[in-house]
Amino acid sequence: MRTPASQTLLKTISENICYTELVYERVNKKLAVDWSHSETETWVHAILRDPDSLVERRGKNYYVANQRRRSQLTVNAHNYRLITVNRLSE
Repeated sequence: MRTPASQTLLKTISENICYTELVYERVNKKLAVDWSHSETETWVHAILRDPDSLVERRGKNYYVANQRRRSQLTVNAHNYRLITVNRLSE
């Protein structure tokens, strides 16, 4: 269960997240998909809005994990830029 602070943080990340051309390519490669920019953004926002997502700040990044989607987002804590995604093991 998320705390009110983490819910607020995930909402802030969702409202401010930004992307680069490189990260769209990185997401497709890491997840072995061929998504358009809008499909990638929809998927990221779904994770950020999911009540089961957990957020943790380590150093200069936020790590948003979602076990149901078996994925973790890495987001820069200063500019909210999506850096990469990783698959989580079951």
